[in-house]
Formats: sequence, C-alpha cells, structure tokens
Amino acid sequence: MTAATPLLDVTDATFDTAVIGASSVRPVVVDFWAGWCAPCRTLGPILEQAVALHGGVTLAKLDVDANPEVTARFGIQGIPAVKGFRDGELVAEFVGLQPRGQVERFLAQLAPAAPPPPPPSDEASLRAAVLDRPDDVTLRRALGALLLKTGRIDEADTVLSAARDDQVCDGLRARIEIRREGDPALAALVGDADDPTAVRRVIAAIRDGAPAHRAQLRRVVLGALVEHQGDPALEALRGELASALF
Repeated sequence: MTAATPLLDVTDATFDTAVIGASSVRPVVVDFWAGWCAPCRTLGPILEQAVALHGGVTLAKLDVDANPEVTARFGIQGIPAVKGFRDGELVAEFVGLQPRGQVERFLAQLAPAAPPPPPPSDEASLRAAVLDRPDDVTLRRALGALLLKTGRIDEADTVLSAARDDQVCDGLRARIEIRREGDPALAALVGDADDPTAVRRVIAAIRDGAPAHRAQLRRVVLGALVEHQGDPALEALRGELASALF
C-alpha cells in the first residue's frame, strides 16, 4: 500500500476513532475477515490493489474473531464482509468474494477516483509510457504534440493515428495535414492554436477562408476545445465556431 492509501488494523477499541471518526476526513473501507477464511485471503489482495490504484480511500481490516463487539454491532454473519463509511455513516457494502470490477464499482460509490498523474514532459519518458500504456490517449496527445512541435510530422502522425477517434489527436492530425499541403500561412495559423486569441483566428479562417480547408480547420478548433475543456475563455468560443460553420 502507498502512504496515500494506508492499510490499518482496527479493533473494538479503535474502531470508532479509526473508522467512524476518520471517515469524516476521507472514506474508510473496512474488510471484516478471519485467518481461517480462504475467500478472505483471496479478497484481501484484490481490495488492497484496487484501493491503491483508486486513491482517496483508507482501507482497514478487522479480525472478526478477535473483535466480537464491532462484529456483533454490524451484524456480521458471513465473511468476507466489506463495508464503506463516509462522514460517519455506512454508505456501501458487500458480502463474499467479489471480482476486481465489482470491487472497483464499490469504491466508486465512496469517492471519485484520484486524477491520473500528468504525462511526462520529455520525449524518452513519453515514448516509454506510450509503449507501456498504448491505449492511453492522454499520452498519445502529449507525445504527438511534442513531435509536431519539433517538426517530426511523420512520427507524430504515426503516434496520433492509433487514436484517430480522439478529438484532440484528430485535431493534431489536421494540423499535420495542413503542414503537408505546403501552405505556410495556413500552417502558421494552426501551429499555435491553443489559446483563445489563436483559436479565434482559426475560427475566422473557417468563416472567411477557402471551402477546401474548412473541415480541417474545424478539426483543429474542436481538438483545442476538447484539450482545454473547462477553460472558460475557450469554452466561450464554441458559439463562434457554430456561427462560422452555419
């Protein structure tokens, strides 16, 4: 377990403080178990791994044989029994050995998953990360953008084409297409379309430019809007994009 997802052994004496009280700060999952229980021994590592990856939740273990008061208090009749507490209240539970997916859904009821770490900033680390997690579009976006920025458009296209259904990757590929077509003014226009002023210029080109480039420029803008989703200044441009298209 990591420090962010501690594993605690709780008892009749510590339960109210370590579980009920602590759950007002962050959710606490209690694994009611016993050493003689084979399903408990199987579920334990599944719980630990899921909690470590999920983040934001504390995992506690209570030996039902050694702690009869809490065991009786919560009516434990079959083990493993897993209960989730938040703000001092029991909010989710399950009994019996469960598959990893069910455990993850249980955790999702208690707390949102911790946000993933930001992608590495250097090329070597990004390439290694893409090899390790080829389906992670965030990593492909970052590596593709880095390669595009350094002028290696063929390499960038190879990285991005594996996630062609992702709008950010598709927007970067539209920039590659424009650069390949050899119009330096248009390539410069889309090259830094990541801030409101630059995106507004691309939208103006959609409105006033040649019909042959409208679809590509639209993809550039949509990619930028999705990549910076939540930025009020960019979100405000969605209406301008709709007006330019229609």
